[in-house]
Amino acid sequence: MKENKFQLPLFELDENLEFHVSSSEDVVGDEISPFSKHIVYVDESGDHSLKSIDDNFPIFVLAFCVFHKRHYSEAIVPALEKFKFNWFGHDQVVLHEHEIRKEKGNFNIFKSKEEKFEFLNQLTQIIEYSNFILVSCTIDKRELKKQDGVNNNPYHIALAFCMETLYEFLAEKNQHESKTHIVVECRGKKEDRELELEFRRICDGNNRLNKSLPFEVIFSDKKVMSSGLQLADLVARPIGLNLLKPTQTNRAFDVLKTKFYCDGGRDKAGECFEGVGMKIFPTLESEKPR
Repeated sequence: MKENKFQLPLFELDENLEFHVSSSEDVVGDEISPFSKHIVYVDESGDHSLKSIDDNFPIFVLAFCVFHKRHYSEAIVPALEKFKFNWFGHDQVVLHEHEIRKEKGNFNIFKSKEEKFEFLNQLTQIIEYSNFILVSCTIDKRELKKQDGVNNNPYHIALAFCMETLYEFLAEKNQHESKTHIVVECRGKKEDRELELEFRRICDGNNRLNKSLPFEVIFSDKKVMSSGLQLADLVARPIGLNLLKPTQTNRAFDVLKTKFYCDGGRDKAGECFEGVGMKIFPTLESEKPR
């Protein structure tokens, strides 16, 4: 590794900085903003098909990363941009967990294991530094396939849970009446159409809360270099691996534990998140009420 390779410090702000949003930031012109203070980026790991189940990864994970817009724009985006400048010399690189892991395309740059470790270590630092709330649902497709039910689509099941939990989080922040945008990657015309129909159905009150949800889905092209979507892409697989290989070292998941939405507020960060911000379906025997 060259001595002068890393020129830009990733974090110039206090890592414990909390953004105190003034009331003026909720005003557009002379009117109160109709938009919430939060933005949500979504990604998945594994596929949601029940017809073909990969024995090596027989699960589907959907992850919602919920960012405060000011923290996202002022801290997270600059950190990711500087990270790219340091490693690639430009920012026209989309971070994809699969390509990084397999060292494909732009990520065929590592001259040693130590250099790749440093790359991953800095990415993990960015995730650890980033102040976001994580909501996820992991579907064990093997167990789901055994069940009879009207809705046996893993994506739809996971989507409903994540949207319901997102609403509960926003209600805590008194943001549940404002419009919140949920950004997902385009997957194909048919898949996007099916997702949008299910999204609208859930928003219209077909959810466990029996409430209308003020959410709007935004479909983003994979080529769009969204910092939020790139971070969401990095968190989904570690969540799945935690279920599949719970005894395996998983530093990324250890960092994510403190991000999950949990009972007890942020004072309980890293605790009381199983079944709250991190859902496993079908429910594990250990999590079923006695």
